[in-house]
Amino acid sequence: MISFIRGRVVDSTENSVTVETAGIGYEIFMTGTAIEKAVRSEGEIKIHTYFHVREDVMQLFGFLSKDDLHMFRLLLGVNGIGPKAALGVLAGLTADELSFAVLSDDVKTISRAPGIGKKTAQKLILELKDKLKLEEAFEKKLLHQQEEAVSAGENILDGSKEAVEALVALGYSSTDALRAVRKVTDAAPDDVEAILKAALKNL
Repeated sequence: MISFIRGRVVDSTENSVTVETAGIGYEIFMTGTAIEKAVRSEGEIKIHTYFHVREDVMQLFGFLSKDDLHMFRLLLGVNGIGPKAALGVLAGLTADELSFAVLSDDVKTISRAPGIGKKTAQKLILELKDKLKLEEAFEKKLLHQQEEAVSAGENILDGSKEAVEALVALGYSSTDALRAVRKVTDAAPDDVEAILKAALKNL
């Protein structure tokens, strides 16, 4: 099994990138956002992969983080969801957003993904809810925010978690609350009230 590939992106299409390593080019199917990041990367890039094998096809699906790969594997465990459908879900929702949508029974958000209707979304929630934990979802989201902030030379918004929790308490879904808080850029990182007020304007 190929767990990851490290190399240079030498070509790309709408649905995949070709990564060259040791003189071999591997076509790896990824989400549009991941393809953009991979193409913009300088030098070598590490892509975590899932090797899909059927009688008539062998394909590599790639992700820039282990968390995305883990969520992809969880999606494949849902009856009726194959690799392309799973990738479609992650193209519309980040792994963090999907976790919150599942934990808050947010059928509407999940059913927006290509090829995922209301019934499939309900099945997805039913089968994944016991495999996800809210505390872990928050920790992963804050960690990802911190990584993004560090790469951008910014500070993490420490009040984000409390602001999200407050919005959920007001009746908003975890997914919508998280998205609204993520859009706040002009509030002090420890000023929960300011973050909350600004986030409400995004809802």
